[in-house]
Amino acid sequence: MQNLKITKRILVLSISLGVLSCNKKLDVLPQNNITPDQIQTAEDVKATMFGAYSLLQNANAFGERWLFAADLLAHEGQVEFVGTFVDHDDLTTKKTLTTNAIANGIWSNGYTIINVLNTVLDKIDLVTDNDERNVIEGETKFIRGVTYYYLVNFFGQPYSDGNANTNPGVPIMLEPVYAYDSTKHKMSRATVEQVYTQIIADLTEAASKLPDESDDFRANKASAQAFLARVYMAQGNYEAAATQADNVIASPLFELNSSFFNAFNNEANTAEDIFGIQQSSQSNSGTTNNGIVTFYAADPTGRGEAQVPESYFIDNFDVNDERGGYGYFGRSITGQEGAYTAKFMERYKVIPVVRLAEMYLTRGEANLRKGGAPVGATPLDDINTVRARSGADLLGAVTVEDFIQERFRELAFEGDRLWTLKRAQMDVDGLPFDDEKLVLPVPQREIDVNKNLVQNAGYF
Repeated sequence: MQNLKITKRILVLSISLGVLSCNKKLDVLPQNNITPDQIQTAEDVKATMFGAYSLLQNANAFGERWLFAADLLAHEGQVEFVGTFVDHDDLTTKKTLTTNAIANGIWSNGYTIINVLNTVLDKIDLVTDNDERNVIEGETKFIRGVTYYYLVNFFGQPYSDGNANTNPGVPIMLEPVYAYDSTKHKMSRATVEQVYTQIIADLTEAASKLPDESDDFRANKASAQAFLARVYMAQGNYEAAATQADNVIASPLFELNSSFFNAFNNEANTAEDIFGIQQSSQSNSGTTNNGIVTFYAADPTGRGEAQVPESYFIDNFDVNDERGGYGYFGRSITGQEGAYTAKFMERYKVIPVVRLAEMYLTRGEANLRKGGAPVGATPLDDINTVRARSGADLLGAVTVEDFIQERFRELAFEGDRLWTLKRAQMDVDGLPFDDEKLVLPVPQREIDVNKNLVQNAGYF
């Protein structure tokens, strides 16, 4: 009966939020049909929080665009878009318009998630059990921190350009909107620095409140620590990044799968998954025109419109490295033949968000960059741990460039490449890392209804 009630509340929440997608224009702080009197019990609070997890499955989040849109922007040497969807192709060619549906979807879904989470925090006192309240609050802060991380990175210049204190980020929304008030809720953009400060505050508190273990689909302490490692790497805070990655690696709960192949197309999290998005035939992203499997899987499983240059598999791997063979030949829905990654070849499987292999590469690179006594292990040991798992030749010495390229081999198609190149101040698809074309436009419909928002440079 309890589970039935939770399911019902999630359904009501989803229907309420679904009304938003029918609006022609959305304010920066999306309106919804949640009212204070709809959330009356601890179970209602928990169900609302589960609704935020559901929104993470959405194609506008981890279900597709937080990963795939970043890969399309990174583009060179990793993915070729051969499809017919103009909005996706525009990301690849860097011709994105202010009306781009992908930018619109990421923005609106992101702020819908945040509003749901702020509602949970506003009602958290309804949860009277202290342990349960801490867990729910921790999960809520985790999801909010992660959401702001993707929003500020898609819509703001990278932290690494040195102007985080002045560059516009995204609006910081920390209170729920039960009834929209145009005099109160038309917020301006916070700076990139201010958004990062909020992200770190949320993830740090999440790590302090979350349990060591959780169900597959729910965040735990290591989930927050892993994202803190990403945030600190983006900031160039290498001591903190190495420490957070080391915390995750030291956990007895995680270990690398015996084979790289075993890290993907799984029905549940593996020992390597620190956080993953669960998919099923009832809750999935990738059976129609949206979803990461839709694009990366060849026809007939998917549309097959995200092909991989054959040179990727040939030029980047040692002969014995199994990652170089983790692909297949197929064709797109329009009949264009090409190579595909096997990471997303099956429907209804877990979408890995953070894997343990990333933490080894993060700890190793952070230790190398900071110098001095390493945290946990030497950079050479860390990179060789990842290489050994896939059968690659072990290195005798290691450079920062080795780590950048190892991430390309290990984490390709998982949404990592763009953010790695930006933080390392390396060219992206032939453009400088801070080129305005590598930042998404604030959706025009948001600016139309909120004159306090400023558009990103290069968009009119």
